[in-house]
Amino acid sequence: MKIGVQIQPQNTTMAALRASWMAAESLGVDSIWVWDHFYPLFGDPDAAHFEAYTLLATMAADTTSASIGALVSCNSYRNPNLLADMARTIDHVADGRFVLGIGSGWFERDYDEYGFPFGTARQRLADLERDLPIIKDRLAQLTPGPVGDMPILIGGSGEKVTLRLVAQHADAWNAFGPPDNFAAKNRVLNEWCAREGRNPADIERTVGISVDEVDQLEAYAEAGADHVIFMVGAPFDLDPVSQALDAR
Repeated sequence: MKIGVQIQPQNTTMAALRASWMAAESLGVDSIWVWDHFYPLFGDPDAAHFEAYTLLATMAADTTSASIGALVSCNSYRNPNLLADMARTIDHVADGRFVLGIGSGWFERDYDEYGFPFGTARQRLADLERDLPIIKDRLAQLTPGPVGDMPILIGGSGEKVTLRLVAQHADAWNAFGPPDNFAAKNRVLNEWCAREGRNPADIERTVGISVDEVDQLEAYAEAGADHVIFMVGAPFDLDPVSQALDAR
């Protein structure tokens, strides 16, 4: 099983963020992620916070081995052609380690304060369905293109639309626990793969977990997870991540 870490960019400093993802890489993690929001998701709503794609470019330069990405980018925040170009450019900084994580978006404060129309969940999913082929087409047109076959990861658990889009477009999928919930969503994704003529083994299954779930790795593996990603906030205690790496 792969082990990753999401470094949450809230209530912290740039120096602490950079130190944390370099420390995570030194432990030997397989992946390092941030989230794509403009304000804290919990705690002090007006605490310090940093933008994802600028962080990812910095992370690409600071690291050398782990894959990197946003878990996940909000499709609403960037023109799809621009997002593809940004992702391709960071992929070159990272020597081919970038993963384009994407989802339909959900955090209303981001939308309201930055002037994006929030709409409905159905509308945001429709936008994602429209934009995924645009992103893939732009990636194919860029000169130079991505360093390698840059993976697309779709985050979300909606059984009617999101998991269908995963089966149609994604190289990886991210959802959350507990293990029973992940297993149920995993089965639905397999059903969509059968309907869409997709080999389910071609889609990596990732799950975001809390540091308190380090003793649940076997349960997540049994639920179908290939890759667990510990979600870590400031002050970025990586001991549970180290414990997981030692146990695998």
